[in-house]
Amino acid sequence: MAALSCIDELTNLYEVDYDAWLQRNLELLRQFRFPELDVEHLIEEMEDLGRKDRGELISRLVILIAHLLKWQFQPAHRSSSWRGSIAEQRVRVTRQLKLSPSLHSFLPQAIREAYNDAVELACEETGLSLDAFPRDCPYLPTQLLDKGFWSEL
Repeated sequence: MAALSCIDELTNLYEVDYDAWLQRNLELLRQFRFPELDVEHLIEEMEDLGRKDRGELISRLVILIAHLLKWQFQPAHRSSSWRGSIAEQRVRVTRQLKLSPSLHSFLPQAIREAYNDAVELACEETGLSLDAFPRDCPYLPTQLLDKGFWSEL
C-alpha cells in the first residue's frame, strides 16, 4: 500500500514540479526501489528522449542541407558564414551519431524528412523558387558528413 501512495505522490509531483519528480525517481532507481517508481511517466519521458534525439538530427540536417543547396545553386553568393554553418552542422551531426550510433539506421529517413524544410529554407534565404532545387535530396548520407564535400558540380 505504501508503494501505491508513493506512486500517486510521484504522479502528482510530475504535474506540479517536473524537476522534483525527476530527482525523486532517480533516487528510487539508485536505491533499487522499483515498485515505487512512476513507471507510466518514466516510459513517456524515455519515448520523448528518443523523439528529441531524432528531432535534433533532423533539425541539424535541415540547416546542413539548406546551406549545401545554397552553396551549390548560388555559387556567386558563397560566403564564409555558409561554409562555417556547413562545417558546424557536420560536426554536430557526426557527434550526435557518435553518441547514439543507432541513429545511423535512421539517417536516410531523417534526410528525407529534413529535405523539404531545407528546400523551403534555401528558397527563403536565396529568393530562388522551389523549382530551382531537385525534388529529392541530391546528397548521399556520406556526402553530407564528408568534410571535403562541397556539392560543386
